[in-house]
Parts: sequence; C-alpha cells; structure tokens
Amino acid sequence: MSVRSVALIVAPLLALLLTAILAQSFPWPLAVTAGVTVWVAGWWVFEPLPAAVTALLPLGLFPLFGVLDGNQVAQAYGHPVILLLAGGFMLSAGIEGAGAHRRLALGMLRLTGAHSARRVLWGFVLASGLLSMWISNTATVLVLTPVALAILGDKPDPKMAAPLILAIAYSASVGGMGTPIGTPPNLIFRSVYQEATGTEIGFLSWFKFSIPVLLLVLPFIAWRLGRNLDGPAGGELPVLGPWRAVERRAVACFALVAVAWVTRTEPFGGWSGWLGLPGANDASVALLGVVLMSVLPDGEGDRVLKWSAAERIPWGTLVLFGGGLALASGFASSGLGELLASSLVKLDTLPLWIMLLSICLAVSFLTEITSNTATTALLMPILAATAVAIDADPALLMLPAALAASMAFMLPVATAPNAIAYGTGVVPASRMMREGIVIDVFGVLAVSSVVYAVFSHFR
Repeated sequence: MSVRSVALIVAPLLALLLTAILAQSFPWPLAVTAGVTVWVAGWWVFEPLPAAVTALLPLGLFPLFGVLDGNQVAQAYGHPVILLLAGGFMLSAGIEGAGAHRRLALGMLRLTGAHSARRVLWGFVLASGLLSMWISNTATVLVLTPVALAILGDKPDPKMAAPLILAIAYSASVGGMGTPIGTPPNLIFRSVYQEATGTEIGFLSWFKFSIPVLLLVLPFIAWRLGRNLDGPAGGELPVLGPWRAVERRAVACFALVAVAWVTRTEPFGGWSGWLGLPGANDASVALLGVVLMSVLPDGEGDRVLKWSAAERIPWGTLVLFGGGLALASGFASSGLGELLASSLVKLDTLPLWIMLLSICLAVSFLTEITSNTATTALLMPILAATAVAIDADPALLMLPAALAASMAFMLPVATAPNAIAYGTGVVPASRMMREGIVIDVFGVLAVSSVVYAVFSHFR
C-alpha cells in the first residue's frame, strides 16, 4: 500500500481520535476544529486527493458539527481576496491570450542585451522577477523558458543551460513576493491579517517590505548562478515585429488596473478617499478591469479577453484558498488559535531577529515538501494568535512567514516553477538541490533582516 493510500485512511482516523480526546477537556467546536485541521493537513501534505478537494472539508464539516454556520463558512470561499485572486488570474489570462507577456519579457531582455552569457542570465532574472510580480509565477516561467531554450540551441552547453533555466524559475518565485497579488501566500497573509486587526495592508505599505527583499535576493540569484559564466550567449533573441492592437490594449488595461491598485488607499487616502468611495477594494478594481478587458475590441473582430481564456484559470487554487480561510475562521471562532498561541509564547524570550529567522527557516523548508498555499493557510491564524498573545503586531510574525513561503528552491516538487525547470531536462536534481539550498538560506536571511529592520526603525 502506498503512502498516499495510507494517508487517505489514517488522516481521518487521527482526526476522529484527536477530536474525541480533546472533547473531554475543551469545548466541542475547538475539538472539531483541531480534528478537521489534522485531517486537512494530512491530506494536503501527502496528497491522496487533489488539494482543492481536501479544501472542501471545512465547508462540509464545520457547519455539520457546529463550528461555524453555513453562511459563515461559505463566506470564506467567496471572500473578497478570492475574488481579487480570480480577477488577477483573468487579467493575466488576457495578457497571455494577447501574447503581450512574451513581448514584455523580450523587451526586458533587450535592456541587458544578448551579447554575453552573463548578461543574458541577468536579463532573464530581471524579466522573470518583474513579470511574476503581476502575473502568475507559473505563467512567467512558461513564457520565458522556451525563449531561453531557443537561445541555448539544439545542443545546449550544460555550463550555461542549467543556470539560465534555474534563474528563470527562482526569479519567478522571488518576484511573486513583490506585490500583494503576486502569489497566493501573500493574499492569505493579507486576508488573515485584516481579519485579525481590522487594518488593510495596501500596495505601498507592502512595497516597504517586498522591494528591499527583491533588491537583495534577485541580484544574489544572478550572481550565484552566473558566477562561472563567460563568453558569448550563443543565440539571438526572437524578433516579434511591431506591436499589435490587442497587445497594446491588453497592456494598457492591465497597467490601468495596477495603478488603481497601488493608489487606492495611498498616498493621502488614495483615490478611494478623494472620490468618497470607502467601499472600493482591490477585488472590485480587478473585476472591473476584467469587464473592461472583455469589452475592449482586439482589433481583429473579437475581444481582448475572451471567456474561453478566462474560464481556464486555476479554479482549484481558489477553492484551496477558500479552505485555508475557512480554517482560519474556525481557529478564531473556536478558540483553537488562542490555545495554540499560548504554547508558542516562549518565542517571546528569543531575540527578535532570531525569532524571525527561526520562523522563516521553518516555513521555507516546510514548503519544500508541501504546498506553499496550504502551508500558509495553516500557519497564518496560528501566528496571528501568537502575536496577539505576546502583545506584538501580528504582521511581525505573519509577514516573514508569508514571504518565506516563496523561498523553496531545492526540490522539483517544491513549486511549479521548479517542476517546469526540472522538466526541461537540462537541470539535474542534484544541481537544483545544490544551488537551491544556498539561495534558500540567503533568502530567509534577507526576509528576516528586512522585516526586522522595517519594524525596528521604519514603523
């Protein structure tokens, strides 16, 4: 019997046993929440079923056993942050359908030139990092990898091939940290933090933490992977010809949405304050952008965003996200979050930087073998409650964990970008492990140091 088959049976049995034991000493909702969490965590880690299917368990079990009523748990699956993620996916689909993402990537590559292997690698780091701030990490890698393989030619030089492909994958994961919408862990943090504190973290506030991390980690990736590269690149960048109308309109629409996101609440109250629109949120901006992109003609007899493209977004990720938010709601309402936090208050005895570094290291290495979205969904409510218990801003513990969830570079299974890189056949698993562990460690040092510095001196 395989490990997955064992997990399929053992996880619910453990959940049942834990619930029965805890119910002897704690309120019933707390016991049920703990049991469901163990069940969900077991299936998320070993994946006997797709993660999105597992994420439906709280939707069925919490109302059934009185943890939350049906309306409360359903709200988690239709939370504004999920609508924001759906809107972001659809906008990205419009960019990808127009082919504009490929043109933008090639434009960024031309900034560094293709005259030497090292400059090409730096160009791919720049393009991958910047693109993945706004479109999915996976889409970024899928766009750039064929371009890199074309440059490498039919018989790629192993000395250049592995660093170039790894640079694309690693930079996409790091770039995803750059904006609140860049990767699902960012949005999970933002949502749970807002639920816990009533305070929303806007784009400009996010940039205070993310941009310094990107400015540290992306150059390190380029240096680390390009340290032994020299000589010519061996190929030329593809030529795409003049911009088409659909590309211009897709980019203009996405740029308008991005500006609206960044300036909604900052600076000086943002446009939502100036126009007297306090109910505006990032989800409404994203969905209006989707409508606009669906209305705009593409200049070829159709629309910029076609529903056939929009309906192919990763709906499973949205369901997974909803399951994580439902667990967070269960933690808060049942008191489980406070109970777990009380066992973690000893963290307060550690020096602040060591505490942050410990959290980042634990999350980074955990996400090497588990979904970073699932891991973040499980940890955020616990860290939020722990921060409250030690009288700290929840962001102090939650934010480094959310950022560190993107620092998973060692294994092909850790992230979709890693899997794509490995799937090209030019990156040995041993090389990924060797380079990845160094970048993992540097990345968590950068995250913990930046968060420590911002909270100590700039908050």
